[in-house]
Amino acid sequence: MIKVLLAEDQGMMRGALALLLGLEDDIEIVAQVGDGDEILPRALELRPDIALLDIELPGRSGLDAAADLRARLPECRVLILTTFGRPGYLRRAMEAGACGFLVKDGPVEELAATIRRVLAGERVIDPALAAAALSAGPNPLTQRERDVLAAAVDGATVADIAAKVHLSPATVRNYLSAAIGKTQTRNRMEAVRAARQNGWL
Repeated sequence: MIKVLLAEDQGMMRGALALLLGLEDDIEIVAQVGDGDEILPRALELRPDIALLDIELPGRSGLDAAADLRARLPECRVLILTTFGRPGYLRRAMEAGACGFLVKDGPVEELAATIRRVLAGERVIDPALAAAALSAGPNPLTQRERDVLAAAVDGATVADIAAKVHLSPATVRNYLSAAIGKTQTRNRMEAVRAARQNGWL
């Protein structure tokens, strides 16, 4: 049996996926979690073959959890299943050690087949998303620019952002200015929106 840990924050979607995958003769859902902080502890406890992770979760994101699993439980293969087919997310998932990346609008048979292929050592990526990621190019933002934009998400002031990321207000302004220039936007909120749409945040 292929042991699968399923991480999805929407209860109905999580239940439906678990039910449908459980109908496969060779797949067993050994854990269902709705919070990113639960992924690593449950994986270390249950030692699944595959971790099927959504990206946007409460607590740690699926991308952060994928990196955690690569470091602490490398034999567990990570398959990202998300609503958001953003090129930047795909690139970040691959960098975090994910072996597969699918969007949620595909048939469940395709998901089951992908689980088997990933377990067999293949890397499986949604073809349309792979093409989009190649044409989009790499993330132009540095880690610090991403940190500052992430702290600006809720419309925080420069002083609030500076306190959150432990930088001076002048340095925060410089990073915001650089991020606005690289995203070719007019202000920090447009820069946040552009970075999110591309999966850079």
